[in-house]
Amino acid sequence: MNKNRWYFWAALTIIVCSSCKKELNVGNPNQPTVATNASSESGIVALASGGVYINGFSNGDGWLGNSYFSLPYGYAELLGDMVGNEGASNQLISQVNVPNYYILDDGSKVTNSSWNKSTLRLNNTRAQTGAGYNPTYYQWLNMYALNNACNQVLVLIPTIKFSGDTTTKANTLKAWCYWWKGYAYASIGSMYYSGLLIDTYGKTTDHYVVKDSILARSDYYYNQAATLLGSITNTSDYSTILGQLIPAFCQVGNGGVLTPAMWIRNINTMLARNLLLNKLAPFVNGNPSAMISGGSMTAMSSSDWTNVLNLATNGIKQGDYVFTGRASSASGFFTAAGGTVSALATGPNGSTTFKVGERFLQYFKTGDLRMSTNFNSNTKYNADFFTTRYSMISGGTGTSGVYVYGDKTPGAYELFIAGSYEENALMLAEANIRLGNISQGLSYVDAIRTYQGAGISAVSGTVTTLAGALQELVAERRVALAFRGLSYYDIRRWGWTYDISQGGGSYHNTVFGTTLNTNVTINYNFLDYWDVPADESVLNPPGSGSAPVLNPN
Repeated sequence: MNKNRWYFWAALTIIVCSSCKKELNVGNPNQPTVATNASSESGIVALASGGVYINGFSNGDGWLGNSYFSLPYGYAELLGDMVGNEGASNQLISQVNVPNYYILDDGSKVTNSSWNKSTLRLNNTRAQTGAGYNPTYYQWLNMYALNNACNQVLVLIPTIKFSGDTTTKANTLKAWCYWWKGYAYASIGSMYYSGLLIDTYGKTTDHYVVKDSILARSDYYYNQAATLLGSITNTSDYSTILGQLIPAFCQVGNGGVLTPAMWIRNINTMLARNLLLNKLAPFVNGNPSAMISGGSMTAMSSSDWTNVLNLATNGIKQGDYVFTGRASSASGFFTAAGGTVSALATGPNGSTTFKVGERFLQYFKTGDLRMSTNFNSNTKYNADFFTTRYSMISGGTGTSGVYVYGDKTPGAYELFIAGSYEENALMLAEANIRLGNISQGLSYVDAIRTYQGAGISAVSGTVTTLAGALQELVAERRVALAFRGLSYYDIRRWGWTYDISQGGGSYHNTVFGTTLNTNVTINYNFLDYWDVPADESVLNPPGSGSAPVLNPN
């Protein structure tokens, strides 16, 4: 890791650029130093909170939108073909998700010479980063800044004199750092072919390791956090510290001060996610036995599905608090108008940055109230492959009890930063279905449709085939988890993003160009894991024994 890159050493800035200034500013805000500003209990809490919400989640380099959840999450939704944009050049959002080719209903084939693979490789240079056109740069930027901030806090915790129960307060802060280090490594390991293990503040390394080792380190820190949380008995001092770490405006709805047991269940959900998103479970063209060749992932085994089932069984339950974000009208870490994928996709499609896509909307079942409540077809946005008939309504139409996908009113939209009840339940669904418990698995699909107010008939007991059950599962993950930064990882592990010659591709899709096509074959042929950004690999060349910094697959 190159120590000359400013963003990896931004920990001091969090004291004056806080997500909630009154909560995070300590000492002299005009001359912040660790010695003067993070030498007390309030100071270390401010540093730990800002290290997450500013170093990790703020827009650190002038990109599209104004948070981690507008662009890196945006890439996941663009690559997942949930949203599109043909006209905007910002950070190549109009090019990063272009498929290799697609075949329309009449058999005509449309080929793109500049598609995902060529676009990513061509633009992964330091010069293109400087010009704002290197997509590989941004997620790496913020996640290593988050990791570094946590490393710094961990060094300082033993130097702090705490009031009350020192062990409980110190362990709560350590668990906070371990949790977010697990989150950062999971983000790197799920997107990049290789990465760096940096666990000592102020240290660098030129030894790159393959993504599997990055994900293993994520699991390690998640488990370290769980161990500490399991040892906490003084819930009063624990809640005091955690309540200060999480901004007050994020402690509403599904967000709040998690009990240790809730937090451990959140960890189990994220451990299940690490496993599920990074192994192949192909479901191509309705075939549960499809196989992908030449990819960067191994296939899920029966024991893997059992592990996911066990973790999710002990994962987030309905009513548990989770880690969420809200736009604050005063001083939040993102805005209601531009801080999330949802915000950038909400409004008439002629004026939004992201356009809600046909391949997203096609997965709503007939009569689903989530569709009629949240989307209208008043205008058409013309953009060839990304043409769409749909726009997302801010705040929905007001139908009681129905999930709202987008709302630009400050504080109204609830961003899920990590896991959620819906995600955990749908992992239970998929694991059960793949292990042969089809009716049980579909009962979780039904539960989420009920939870989000879909108002459609239950499918458990009526769908009995593996292929039919997986089709319901796929549709519900596409619909229920939209804009949560998971869509690309889903269609990758289902095999859709791989070349058709490798067994991949996506079938029976809707494309609305000059005419409506409903049986389109798409050959995305995407790079499954991204290369290490040139800003890292050029300034910090791989040392002896390093894993490749370019995806060899």
